[in-house]
Amino acid sequence: MQNINLQTKKRIYKFFYGTNGTDALFSKLVIYLLLISIGFLYLYPMLYMLSNSLKSQSDIINPMVNWVPTAFYLGNYERSLVVLKYFPTLFRSLYITVLPAFIQTLITSFIGYGFAKFNFKFKKVWLVLVLMTFVIPAQVYMIPRFVMFFEFDLLYKPMAIILPAIFGQGVNSAIFVLIFYQFFRMIPQSINEAAEIDGANPYYIFFKIAVPLAVPAFITSFLFGMVWYWNETYITSLFLGSAYPNLQLRLANFVSEYQQIYASEQLMRLNEGVRLAATLLIILPMLIIYFIIQRWFVEGVEKTGVTGE
Repeated sequence: MQNINLQTKKRIYKFFYGTNGTDALFSKLVIYLLLISIGFLYLYPMLYMLSNSLKSQSDIINPMVNWVPTAFYLGNYERSLVVLKYFPTLFRSLYITVLPAFIQTLITSFIGYGFAKFNFKFKKVWLVLVLMTFVIPAQVYMIPRFVMFFEFDLLYKPMAIILPAIFGQGVNSAIFVLIFYQFFRMIPQSINEAAEIDGANPYYIFFKIAVPLAVPAFITSFLFGMVWYWNETYITSLFLGSAYPNLQLRLANFVSEYQQIYASEQLMRLNEGVRLAATLLIILPMLIIYFIIQRWFVEGVEKTGVTGE
C-alpha cells in the first residue's frame, strides 16, 4: 500500500515538475494552451475578414452560411480596388512610408552611435531631451509644426512627412535612437581603438565596422518605422489631407466614395464584405514585407530586446 502511494506521488510530481524541472507535462500543456490562445486572438480577426470578404451579398445575409462561402466571390475586391484607387494610392502610400522610414533609420543610427561611442558636454542632458520627444504627446507640438510648415509652404506635400525624419524627428524616433544606442554600446570599445590605431577615421569605423555588426538593429528599426508610418493617420491627415491621400485616408472616406461611385447601381450596395475586402487590401503590403524579412526581424528583436506596440 505504501509502495502504491509512493508511486502515485512520484507520478503526480513528475506530471507537475518533470524529472529535471524542464520536461514537466503540466508546464508543456500550459505553454501550448497559452500559445494556442494567443494565436487564436491574432488569427481569428484575419480569418473572419478573409471569409466575409469572399462572400457575395446573398451569402452575407444568409444565416446558414458561416465561415465557408457557397462560392468564392471576388466582386468585393474588384469594387474595393476601384473605390480605393488602389495601385496609384499604393505607390503614394509607399513613398511616404518607405522613404521616411529609411531616412529615419539612417539618421537615428548616427545619433545612437554618437551617444554610445562619444563623450561630449551635456551628453546626459541631450539624451534626456531625446527621450522627452517620445514622452511628450505629439499632439502638443503639432500646431506649432503646422504653422511652421505653412510658413515654409510645405503643407499638403510629401516633404511635410519626410523633413522631420531627416532631422531625427520622425514617428517615434526616440525609440530608434535608444535601439541603436543600446546596440552600439554592446560593441567593445577595443574594436574602435584598434581601428583608430590602424589609422581609421570615425566615419570609416561607423560604416565599415559598426554598421555591419548592427544589421539586426537596422532591420528592426526600419520595419517598425515602416509599420508606424503606414498606420499613421493623424499626421498624414493633418499635413497632407486630401491633396495627397494615402490608403488609410481613402479607407476613412470609403463609405462616401463608394456611394458616389455606385450611386446608380442598386445591386452594388455597400456591405460588410466590401469593407473587409478594402481593409485586407490595406493590410496586405505590410504582411508581404513582414513575411519577406521575418527571419531578420526576429533576429533583430532578440538582439535588441525590442517588442512591438
